[in-house]
Amino acid sequence: MNLFTIVLLISILLIILVAGLLLTFAIIVMPGLATLSDRAYLIAFKSIDRIIQNGQIVFMIVWLGSIIGLIASIGLGWSRAPNLDRTLLLFALVTYVGGVMLPTMRFNVPANNRLQALDLSAMDDAAIQSERIRFEPDWLRWNLYRTNAAMLTSVLVLLVLLRQ
Repeated sequence: MNLFTIVLLISILLIILVAGLLLTFAIIVMPGLATLSDRAYLIAFKSIDRIIQNGQIVFMIVWLGSIIGLIASIGLGWSRAPNLDRTLLLFALVTYVGGVMLPTMRFNVPANNRLQALDLSAMDDAAIQSERIRFEPDWLRWNLYRTNAAMLTSVLVLLVLLRQ
């Protein structure tokens, strides 16, 4: 097994872990939180997000490692991979950056940061309800978008591996 294949395998593992995390939020975490009152929903989400934002090391390794691994796979495989594999890897990179990383930084993280800045204990029920309405639908929509992009990226990179 050559270095390209090893890095490709690591990249696939990390991308699939990101896809699984996003999918878990889409089908388990957020539907579970949706059953809570507005105040409990916002408090619970803030607690979950705080763990991530406080530099949860495994999360950071998986999240950052996935993009680093994908870029490294392209770099290592560029000279030896057939045109189709290079095309698949480039499409995977565009899909992952445009469908996972950019929406995360442009939409989900700013929404999370805005929520983190709120003093929920000082807000009345109407303000809490308004904040949930402002937060939840957009966050869910962008998370579903990220989930689908991560799953598509996984398939694209797996296709490259299967062609080795």
